[in-house]
Amino acid sequence: MPPRSWLFVPGDSEKKLGKAMSTGAHAVIVDLEDAVAPAAKPHARILARDWLAAHRHNLTESKPVARWVRINAFDTGMWQDDLATVMAGAPDGVMLPKCEGPEQLRQLAAEIYELEQRHRLANGSTRILPLVSETARSALTIPAYADAPMPRLAGLTWGAEDLSAVLGATRKRDADGAWTDAFRFIRAQCLLVAHARSVWAIDTLNDDFRNEAATKRAAEAARADGFTGMLAIHPSQVPIINAAFAPTEAELAEAKAILALFDENPDAGTLQYNGRMIDQPHLRMARQLLGSA
Repeated sequence: MPPRSWLFVPGDSEKKLGKAMSTGAHAVIVDLEDAVAPAAKPHARILARDWLAAHRHNLTESKPVARWVRINAFDTGMWQDDLATVMAGAPDGVMLPKCEGPEQLRQLAAEIYELEQRHRLANGSTRILPLVSETARSALTIPAYADAPMPRLAGLTWGAEDLSAVLGATRKRDADGAWTDAFRFIRAQCLLVAHARSVWAIDTLNDDFRNEAATKRAAEAARADGFTGMLAIHPSQVPIINAAFAPTEAELAEAKAILALFDENPDAGTLQYNGRMIDQPHLRMARQLLGSA
């Protein structure tokens, strides 16, 4: 099952790292980038490495929690130092912010490969998740991920905060709360390309974490639109996201009924179910829903 909730945790906070595994998040992202001041980054790398190592074989309520780390962007000159330290903790994956296309992923993958050998980690065990929207150039490269060979690619995700600063945009949403054109365009491309590659499509976070209703609306919209998960900036958002992405009992019952109906009529292309016509796309959706459960 794809991780539904992806929680950012500041890499320089022992207290927050200590609580991360009890939040219910399906994936924890130890953040070495925006959440950590420049002077604190060397210490944050060490804390991240030790946290990753301590939870390398973790089980929370019998479910593994994915351990990720967000390194600094290529243009900072710090990303290699980040990797050199944290790879000793054997992270499940590395998030690359401000990623400006597949070529940067190839460079990152080459560095990870060398470090996997050095630390005797299985080749290819470290996945990569690019943030594909945080600069104008980054956003324009999204379609390039559709065909580029990238075996470590786990998914695609996007963010709005950095891009709004780059654009000088004074708003990201309109008066009705919908994303404005540039951000809606990026979100749609992220979703489409992720599905074209058969990788996870992870929606951006809701920065107003105190507004539970807004997080619920955003998470429910993300799932309805076809995203497999959503980023979280605060532990309080995790149960809301998990619930929004979980199939309801009614959805599961309908999916089982659709599968049973097609099993009873294996040669049928179209069938009637509860007064409506269903066909092969409905069957595929039913299988996907039951798989995600």
